[in-house]
Amino acid sequence: MAIFTKEISIRWADLDPNFHLRHSAYYDFGAQHRMEILIDLGLTPLLMHQQHFGPILFKESCVFKREIHFGETISITTKMSKMKKDASRWSITHELIDNKGTVKAIITVDGAWMDTKLRKLCQPVPSIAVETLNAIPKADDFILEE
Repeated sequence: MAIFTKEISIRWADLDPNFHLRHSAYYDFGAQHRMEILIDLGLTPLLMHQQHFGPILFKESCVFKREIHFGETISITTKMSKMKKDASRWSITHELIDNKGTVKAIITVDGAWMDTKLRKLCQPVPSIAVETLNAIPKADDFILEE
């Protein structure tokens, strides 16, 4: 898989009083796309629930480069930008791009895996999570950490 991209619809409910995409909608699109890629790669919410682990975020940020308006055709891409070798910590970057190729926004999240019974970070991470994160397309400037 070279890249994971999906076209998204800008809904009326996604707009703010200035008639452009409200800031929290960007984060919603990123979260939805991350879950879709995990599911496509076999790491489903049911499997995570059964094995008692799930993703958590430490940081989420967005660089808003251009306004997005109702009716625009926007695609979101997802790439792994940084990851520890054991996949216990990771950073994912999303780009929201219009149909002319203009990058409208860049979302970056830093996260890890949590044991949902103990409510603590997983060490080591379940192997399915490692395999899944390794299958996510890597950014051109991807960093693999020890």
